[in-house]
Amino acid sequence: MQEGLMDLLANELSAQEQQAMHAHLANCPACQHELQAVQKLWHTMGNLPVPEPSEQLRPRFYSMLAEFQADEQRKQRWSLAGMLQQLQDWWQPEYATRLAYSLVLLVVGLAAGYLLRGRETAAPANAEQPMAVVEAPDGNVQQAQMLTLLANPSAVQRLRAVSYAEELAPSNDRVVAALLSTLNQDPNVNVRLASLEVLAGLSQDPTVRQGLVRSLAQQESPLVQSAMADVMVQLQERRSVRPLRKLLQQENLNEQVKTKIEQSIQSLSTERSADHSTPSTYDETLNHTRTDLDTSVAA
Repeated sequence: MQEGLMDLLANELSAQEQQAMHAHLANCPACQHELQAVQKLWHTMGNLPVPEPSEQLRPRFYSMLAEFQADEQRKQRWSLAGMLQQLQDWWQPEYATRLAYSLVLLVVGLAAGYLLRGRETAAPANAEQPMAVVEAPDGNVQQAQMLTLLANPSAVQRLRAVSYAEELAPSNDRVVAALLSTLNQDPNVNVRLASLEVLAGLSQDPTVRQGLVRSLAQQESPLVQSAMADVMVQLQERRSVRPLRKLLQQENLNEQVKTKIEQSIQSLSTERSADHSTPSTYDETLNHTRTDLDTSVAA
């Protein structure tokens, strides 16, 4: 009976088991004493402070997830079933046509490379050659490295670049523009989500808020759509109501995402009504933003 005390406190016993447990406790002082000790431990554990997660937790998780997905894809690629499927695809006429076209392009490329190499060899040996510039135009080496990683084919490297951008973005318009471009165009959902998280932390920048609103229309992933709806509610960005309603008109929209967007629109609309019915205490900048918002919503 003592082994079931934790289940009793967690309300994980059936009605019949709970009745038997209470009947036993009524006549067993030892179990009553044990129950009191377990209850004290239960309440003490409930009062323990919950540690705050690190700011790097989400980027590191996305990086680890991308590495795991890449490993799984490599395993599937070299599995017996995958090799048989590839061999089967080789015999399709359409694929054979693509292969022949690729071989022609390869031969043309090799020929062009050979000709260019011959011209370089014929050039004077003492000709002055331009030096490769690693730094960015403004001399910021760290920014140049971040932008280079954002263009890397590896999703893991691009996630690392987003992590670096979090330190550079608050004072760098070029980095902010790169993050917005990544949010709109990166093929990896994890990279786009990481970019969204960094941009949400820069919501005091009007350029970032406007870029996030415009980005709503360019998202097709249900995960990114749902996350952006949450961000719009968190920022109380009412200019997003119109693009959110356009998202609802998409065909084959995920039902859970549809529900999330409808809740976000309702929350933003309700908050807007409350703002009109109560005297405003915001500063001049926020009042100007609200005026622009009301004009766009009315349109």
